[in-house]
Amino acid sequence: MPVAGGPAVSVRGLVKRFGARTAVAGLDLTVDHGSVLALLGPNGAGKTTTVEVCTGFQRADAGEVRVLGVDPAGAPDALRARIGVMPQGGGAYPGVKAGEMLRVVAACSAHPLDPDWLISVLGLESSAHTPYKRLSGGQQQRLALACALVGRPELVFLDEPTAGMDPQARRLVWDLVAALRRDGVAVLLTTHLMEEAEALADQVVIIDHGAVVAAGTPAELTSTGEEQELRFRARTGMDVSALAAALPAGYRAAETVAGRYVVRGRIDPQVLSAITGWCAGQGALADDVQVARRSLEDVFLDLTGRELRS
Repeated sequence: MPVAGGPAVSVRGLVKRFGARTAVAGLDLTVDHGSVLALLGPNGAGKTTTVEVCTGFQRADAGEVRVLGVDPAGAPDALRARIGVMPQGGGAYPGVKAGEMLRVVAACSAHPLDPDWLISVLGLESSAHTPYKRLSGGQQQRLALACALVGRPELVFLDEPTAGMDPQARRLVWDLVAALRRDGVAVLLTTHLMEEAEALADQVVIIDHGAVVAAGTPAELTSTGEEQELRFRARTGMDVSALAAALPAGYRAAETVAGRYVVRGRIDPQVLSAITGWCAGQGALADDVQVARRSLEDVFLDLTGRELRS
Protein backbone atom coordinates (compact mmCIF):
# COMPACT_ATOMS: atom_id res chain seq x y z
CA MET A 1 0.00 0.00 0.00
CA PRO A 2 2.34 2.79 -1.12
CA VAL A 3 1.48 6.36 -0.17
CA ALA A 4 2.82 7.68 -3.49
CA GLY A 5 4.21 10.83 -1.96
CA GLY A 6 0.98 11.93 -0.31
CA PRO A 7 0.57 13.02 3.30
CA ALA A 8 0.41 10.48 6.11
CA VAL A 9 -3.08 11.67 7.05
CA SER A 10 -5.51 13.68 4.96
CA VAL A 11 -8.94 14.60 6.35
CA ARG A 12 -11.36 16.69 4.30
CA GLY A 13 -14.85 17.68 5.42
CA LEU A 14 -15.07 14.99 8.10
CA VAL A 15 -18.51 14.69 9.68
CA LYS A 16 -19.37 12.23 12.44
CA ARG A 17 -22.71 12.11 14.22
CA PHE A 18 -23.96 10.14 17.20
CA GLY A 19 -27.71 10.28 16.94
CA ALA A 20 -28.80 13.91 17.02
CA ARG A 21 -25.39 15.10 18.22
CA THR A 22 -22.75 16.12 15.70
CA ALA A 23 -19.35 15.29 17.19
CA VAL A 24 -17.27 16.38 14.18
CA ALA A 25 -18.60 19.02 11.78
CA GLY A 26 -16.67 19.34 8.51
CA LEU A 27 -13.14 19.05 9.89
CA ASP A 28 -10.01 19.36 7.72
CA LEU A 29 -6.45 18.46 8.69
CA THR A 30 -3.25 17.13 7.14
CA VAL A 31 -0.32 15.33 8.79
CA ASP A 32 2.87 15.11 6.76
CA HIS A 33 5.44 12.34 7.10
CA GLY A 34 8.09 13.09 9.69
CA SER A 35 5.98 15.74 11.39
CA VAL A 36 3.93 16.10 14.56
CA LEU A 37 0.41 17.55 14.56
CA ALA A 38 -1.21 18.43 17.88
CA LEU A 39 -5.01 18.37 17.89
CA LEU A 40 -6.29 20.62 20.67
CA GLY A 41 -9.77 21.36 21.94
CA PRO A 42 -11.95 21.44 25.06
CA ASN A 43 -13.60 18.30 26.39
CA GLY A 44 -16.19 17.12 23.89
CA ALA A 45 -14.72 19.13 21.00
CA GLY A 46 -14.33 16.02 18.80
CA LYS A 47 -10.64 15.19 19.22
CA THR A 48 -10.99 11.54 20.22
CA THR A 49 -13.76 10.96 17.67
CA THR A 50 -11.48 12.30 14.94
CA VAL A 51 -8.70 9.94 16.03
CA GLU A 52 -11.15 7.01 16.15
CA VAL A 53 -12.26 7.69 12.58
CA CYS A 54 -8.66 7.95 11.39
CA THR A 55 -7.78 4.65 13.07
CA GLY A 56 -10.84 2.80 11.76
CA PHE A 57 -12.69 2.44 15.07
CA GLN A 58 -15.48 4.71 13.81
CA ARG A 59 -16.84 5.31 10.32
CA ALA A 60 -17.26 8.82 8.97
CA ASP A 61 -20.78 9.95 8.08
CA ALA A 62 -19.43 12.35 5.45
CA GLY A 63 -16.14 13.63 4.11
CA GLU A 64 -12.96 11.95 2.93
CA VAL A 65 -10.33 10.38 5.19
CA ARG A 66 -7.10 8.89 3.91
CA VAL A 67 -4.51 7.34 6.21
CA LEU A 68 -1.28 6.33 4.50
CA GLY A 69 -3.18 6.66 1.26
CA VAL A 70 -6.14 4.40 2.08
CA ASP A 71 -9.59 4.71 3.62
CA PRO A 72 -9.29 3.53 7.25
CA ALA A 73 -12.96 2.48 7.44
CA GLY A 74 -13.03 -1.06 8.74
CA ALA A 75 -9.34 -0.85 9.73
CA PRO A 76 -7.92 -3.12 7.00
CA ASP A 77 -5.17 -5.39 8.27
CA ALA A 78 -2.61 -3.99 5.83
CA LEU A 79 -3.15 -0.50 7.29
CA ARG A 80 -3.21 -1.63 10.91
CA ALA A 81 0.23 -3.16 10.43
CA ARG A 82 1.65 0.26 9.55
CA ILE A 83 0.18 2.42 12.31
CA GLY A 84 0.47 2.58 16.08
CA VAL A 85 -2.39 3.66 18.31
CA MET A 86 -2.28 4.81 21.92
CA PRO A 87 -5.94 5.23 22.91
CA GLN A 88 -7.32 6.94 25.99
CA GLY A 89 -7.73 4.43 28.79
CA GLY A 90 -4.77 2.27 27.79
CA GLY A 91 -6.62 -0.41 25.84
CA ALA A 92 -5.04 -3.35 27.70
CA TYR A 93 -6.68 -6.36 29.36
CA PRO A 94 -7.06 -5.71 33.13
CA GLY A 95 -5.53 -9.02 34.23
CA VAL A 96 -2.65 -9.32 31.79
CA LYS A 97 0.87 -8.63 33.01
CA ALA A 98 2.59 -5.61 31.51
CA GLY A 99 5.42 -7.54 29.87
CA GLU A 100 3.05 -10.19 28.52
CA MET A 101 0.81 -7.55 26.96
CA LEU A 102 3.70 -5.95 25.12
CA ARG A 103 4.98 -9.31 23.87
CA VAL A 104 1.52 -10.21 22.53
CA VAL A 105 1.42 -6.99 20.54
CA ALA A 106 4.99 -7.51 19.35
CA ALA A 107 4.12 -11.04 18.16
CA CYS A 108 1.50 -9.53 15.84
CA SER A 109 4.13 -7.34 14.12
CA ALA A 110 6.34 -8.33 11.21
CA HIS A 111 9.49 -6.57 12.46
CA PRO A 112 8.90 -5.53 16.07
CA LEU A 113 11.24 -3.72 18.36
CA ASP A 114 12.71 -5.79 21.18
CA PRO A 115 10.01 -5.72 23.89
CA ASP A 116 12.60 -5.98 26.68
CA TRP A 117 14.45 -2.98 25.30
CA LEU A 118 11.25 -0.96 25.08
CA ILE A 119 10.26 -1.93 28.63
CA SER A 120 13.65 -0.71 29.81
CA VAL A 121 13.47 2.56 27.86
CA LEU A 122 10.04 3.34 29.33
CA GLY A 123 11.06 2.48 32.87
CA LEU A 124 8.73 -0.51 33.24
CA GLU A 125 11.26 -3.17 34.24
CA SER A 126 10.13 -3.33 37.87
CA SER A 127 6.48 -3.64 36.84
CA ALA A 128 6.84 -6.04 33.89
CA HIS A 129 5.23 -8.85 35.91
CA THR A 130 2.50 -6.67 37.42
CA PRO A 131 -1.10 -7.05 36.15
CA TYR A 132 -2.27 -4.07 34.15
CA LYS A 133 -5.07 -3.21 36.59
CA ARG A 134 -2.50 -2.84 39.40
CA LEU A 135 -0.23 -0.45 37.51
CA SER A 136 -0.33 3.24 38.36
CA GLY A 137 -1.98 5.57 35.88
CA GLY A 138 1.40 6.72 34.60
CA GLN A 139 2.65 3.15 34.22
CA GLN A 140 -0.48 2.22 32.28
CA GLN A 141 0.13 5.16 29.96
CA ARG A 142 3.75 4.12 29.37
CA LEU A 143 2.67 0.55 28.60
CA ALA A 144 0.08 1.84 26.14
CA LEU A 145 2.78 3.91 24.46
CA ALA A 146 5.06 0.88 24.26
CA CYS A 147 2.28 -1.11 22.58
CA ALA A 148 1.82 1.71 20.05
CA LEU A 149 5.52 1.80 19.17
CA VAL A 150 6.65 -1.83 19.33
CA GLY A 151 5.57 -2.58 15.73
CA ARG A 152 7.81 0.12 14.19
CA PRO A 153 4.85 2.12 12.79
CA GLU A 154 5.03 4.70 10.01
CA LEU A 155 2.29 6.72 11.67
CA VAL A 156 1.37 6.99 15.36
CA PHE A 157 -1.84 8.25 16.96
CA LEU A 158 -1.36 9.35 20.58
CA ASP A 159 -4.53 10.31 22.45
CA GLU A 160 -3.43 12.35 25.50
CA PRO A 161 -0.17 10.40 25.78
CA THR A 162 1.14 11.99 28.99
CA ALA A 163 -2.09 12.13 31.02
CA GLY A 164 -1.35 10.96 34.55
CA MET A 165 2.42 10.99 34.09
CA ASP A 166 4.91 12.64 36.41
CA PRO A 167 7.28 15.28 34.96
CA GLN A 168 10.12 12.79 34.43
CA ALA A 169 7.94 10.38 32.46
CA ARG A 170 6.42 13.25 30.49
CA ARG A 171 9.87 14.43 29.39
CA LEU A 172 10.74 10.86 28.36
CA VAL A 173 7.65 10.71 26.17
CA TRP A 174 8.55 14.06 24.63
CA ASP A 175 12.01 12.71 23.79
CA LEU A 176 10.46 9.63 22.16
CA VAL A 177 8.10 11.74 20.06
CA ALA A 178 11.03 13.87 18.91
CA ALA A 179 12.92 10.68 18.00
CA LEU A 180 9.94 9.43 15.99
CA ARG A 181 9.91 12.66 14.00
CA ARG A 182 13.63 12.36 13.29
CA ASP A 183 13.04 8.82 12.02
CA GLY A 184 10.41 10.07 9.55
CA VAL A 185 7.39 8.82 11.52
CA ALA A 186 4.25 10.95 11.41
CA VAL A 187 2.56 11.65 14.75
CA LEU A 188 -0.95 12.91 15.46
CA LEU A 189 -1.46 13.60 19.15
CA THR A 190 -4.21 15.09 21.25
CA THR A 191 -3.38 16.83 24.50
CA HIS A 192 -4.74 19.27 27.06
CA LEU A 193 -1.21 20.42 27.89
CA MET A 194 -0.44 23.57 25.93
CA GLU A 195 3.24 23.37 26.90
CA GLU A 196 3.34 19.89 25.38
CA ALA A 197 1.85 21.09 22.11
CA GLU A 198 4.28 24.03 21.92
CA ALA A 199 7.24 21.76 22.65
CA LEU A 200 6.39 18.96 20.23
CA ALA A 201 4.15 20.08 17.40
CA ASP A 202 5.12 21.28 13.94
CA GLN A 203 1.45 22.10 13.35
CA VAL A 204 -1.38 22.80 15.79
CA VAL A 205 -5.07 22.45 14.96
CA ILE A 206 -7.53 23.84 17.52
CA ILE A 207 -11.09 22.55 17.25
CA ASP A 208 -14.28 23.43 19.07
CA HIS A 209 -17.72 21.90 18.63
CA GLY A 210 -16.24 19.58 16.02
CA ALA A 211 -14.89 22.30 13.72
CA VAL A 212 -11.47 23.89 13.21
CA VAL A 213 -11.21 27.34 14.78
CA ALA A 214 -7.47 27.88 14.21
CA ALA A 215 -4.53 26.11 12.60
CA GLY A 216 -0.86 26.85 12.09
CA THR A 217 2.54 26.45 13.65
CA PRO A 218 2.82 27.30 17.36
CA ALA A 219 4.76 30.45 16.41
CA GLU A 220 2.10 31.54 13.92
CA LEU A 221 -0.72 31.04 16.39
CA THR A 222 0.98 32.86 19.24
CA SER A 223 2.21 35.77 17.13
CA THR A 224 -1.19 36.79 15.75
CA GLY A 225 -3.43 39.38 17.30
CA GLU A 226 -2.52 42.34 19.48
CA GLU A 227 -1.90 40.59 22.76
CA GLN A 228 1.85 41.10 23.04
CA GLU A 229 3.35 43.28 25.73
CA LEU A 230 6.57 45.26 25.87
CA ARG A 231 7.73 46.07 29.40
CA PHE A 232 10.55 48.42 30.36
CA ARG A 233 11.89 50.54 33.18
CA ALA A 234 12.53 54.27 32.94
CA ARG A 235 12.25 57.39 35.05
CA THR A 236 8.91 57.82 36.78
CA GLY A 237 6.08 60.07 35.72
CA MET A 238 6.46 60.06 31.94
CA ASP A 239 3.33 60.96 29.95
CA VAL A 240 2.03 57.57 28.82
CA SER A 241 -0.75 59.14 26.77
CA ALA A 242 1.92 60.89 24.70
CA LEU A 243 3.77 57.59 24.33
CA ALA A 244 0.61 55.87 23.07
CA ALA A 245 0.03 58.77 20.66
CA ALA A 246 3.51 58.25 19.22
CA LEU A 247 2.58 54.68 18.24
CA PRO A 248 0.16 53.37 15.58
CA ALA A 249 -3.54 53.42 16.39
CA GLY A 250 -4.71 50.82 18.88
CA TYR A 251 -1.60 50.63 21.06
CA ARG A 252 -1.98 51.23 24.79
CA ALA A 253 0.63 52.38 27.29
CA ALA A 254 0.57 52.47 31.08
CA GLU A 255 2.88 53.03 34.04
CA THR A 256 1.96 49.99 36.12
CA VAL A 257 4.10 50.94 39.13
CA ALA A 258 6.52 53.81 39.60
CA GLY A 259 9.15 53.61 36.87
CA ARG A 260 7.76 50.47 35.23
CA TYR A 261 5.91 50.77 31.94
CA VAL A 262 3.99 48.44 29.67
CA VAL A 263 2.96 48.89 26.04
CA ARG A 264 0.29 46.54 24.69
CA GLY A 265 -0.13 45.77 21.02
CA ARG A 266 1.65 43.97 18.17
CA ILE A 267 5.34 44.40 19.01
CA ASP A 268 7.60 44.41 15.95
CA PRO A 269 11.04 45.97 15.37
CA GLN A 270 9.53 49.27 14.16
CA VAL A 271 7.35 49.61 17.24
CA LEU A 272 10.26 48.74 19.52
CA SER A 273 12.36 51.41 17.81
CA ALA A 274 9.56 53.96 18.19
CA ILE A 275 9.25 53.27 21.92
CA THR A 276 12.95 53.52 22.67
CA GLY A 277 13.23 56.60 20.43
CA TRP A 278 10.35 58.30 22.23
CA CYS A 279 11.98 57.57 25.59
CA ALA A 280 15.25 59.05 24.32
CA GLY A 281 13.36 62.16 23.26
CA GLN A 282 12.14 62.50 26.84
CA GLY A 283 15.71 62.25 28.11
CA ALA A 284 15.00 58.78 29.50
CA LEU A 285 16.71 55.45 28.89
CA ALA A 286 14.41 52.44 28.37
CA ASP A 287 16.01 49.76 30.52
CA ASP A 288 15.25 46.05 31.12
CA VAL A 289 13.18 45.85 27.92
CA GLN A 290 11.18 42.61 27.66
CA VAL A 291 8.72 41.44 25.01
CA ALA A 292 6.17 38.81 25.99
CA ARG A 293 4.18 36.93 23.36
CA ARG A 294 0.81 35.34 23.89
CA SER A 295 1.11 31.76 25.00
CA LEU A 296 -0.67 28.95 23.19
CA GLU A 297 -2.91 28.68 26.24
CA ASP A 298 -3.92 32.34 25.80
CA VAL A 299 -4.81 31.65 22.16
CA PHE A 300 -6.71 28.49 23.10
CA LEU A 301 -8.80 30.26 25.76
CA ASP A 302 -9.50 33.23 23.51
CA LEU A 303 -10.83 30.91 20.80
CA THR A 304 -12.73 28.36 22.89
CA GLY A 305 -13.81 30.43 25.90
CA ARG A 306 -12.88 30.36 29.55
CA GLU A 307 -15.98 28.67 30.95
CA LEU A 308 -15.77 25.12 32.28
CA ARG A 309 -17.03 22.32 30.02
CA SER A 310 -18.83 19.29 31.40
